[in-house]
Amino acid sequence: MKQIQEIYWLRFYGCLAVFTFHLIDRIERNYLEHPILDLAYIPTVLGTPIFIFISIFLFSARYGDQIPHNFLARRLKYVMIPYAVYGVIYCVAEYVRLWMSGEPVPLLPHLMEYLVFAGWHGYFLIVAMQFYVLFWCYNRFRLWRWLPAGPSLVAGALVSIAWWGFFRWHSVEPPGYLHWIAPLGWIYLFFLALLLVRHYPDLQSQGWFRWLSNPLLLLLFLAGVVAFTLAGTLEYSSKETWVVPLFILALLWSLPRLAGRTATPLVKKVNQASFGIYLAHPLFFSVVDFVTWQVDVPLWAYVIALLVVGMTGSLALNYLANRSDWSAMMFGRQLKVA
Repeated sequence: MKQIQEIYWLRFYGCLAVFTFHLIDRIERNYLEHPILDLAYIPTVLGTPIFIFISIFLFSARYGDQIPHNFLARRLKYVMIPYAVYGVIYCVAEYVRLWMSGEPVPLLPHLMEYLVFAGWHGYFLIVAMQFYVLFWCYNRFRLWRWLPAGPSLVAGALVSIAWWGFFRWHSVEPPGYLHWIAPLGWIYLFFLALLLVRHYPDLQSQGWFRWLSNPLLLLLFLAGVVAFTLAGTLEYSSKETWVVPLFILALLWSLPRLAGRTATPLVKKVNQASFGIYLAHPLFFSVVDFVTWQVDVPLWAYVIALLVVGMTGSLALNYLANRSDWSAMMFGRQLKVA
């Protein structure tokens, strides 16, 4: 399959968005909250949805309805093993932190919180695996006959908005991130990817695409998001009602502008290690936090430390892990980037 350059840029953006989201979160939790930081959150909330969209887009472009026989087994191995490995690492690290802070918790329920209820940022892997299964079922059982991509995208977007709205407005808190991993909150991404693949690369021939990719629509929506941000009435994560239309409008605006732009070596390098960066960077952020708990450092030094240690540590771990097949399978396999 011909390399789709737009995907390199989208994955690059998604990786940096997730990294930056967690960086801002650390700053606000450990130093200060500020409206400028809230504004900086806005572009970062698109990071996790981008990864889900990319997976389905590439699968659909590569396989169509001819799914390889080992499709699910291969994804299960390379997704769920890192989920278990990193889940245990983050669980133990938090358990030790709470114990040292004089707030010990029972180990077994704590472990269940992380591994069974997906109560860490690796919840994304559970979401992704569910959509891999859905993609297999959608093509294996020819579900497009009853769930065509266009109408299903409209319905899916409304379902996702309603899902996140219910949990936000009713303040319901299931164990861990159980409501985050439910596919209903992300279903619009599945049908958006299928719809775009159907018309790719001649997207501009579609009237609906030309209308929704109009930058004026995106600017008007962003203006509303900024206004609510300055009023202090928004919450910031990829699991919010306003993220659904923002993602759709931003993606449709960006695709024609990224078309034909060859990915730079830096973009390809980040793409190659993106899975490892996603999994590992909070671990290295915690190393910085551990040091700053012992020694007072100014905010500017803290931010630089997070950037340098978080990114270089993640890249180094990913490089070392991928020197053998077994460790790559455990800590995040590098992508093959041409």
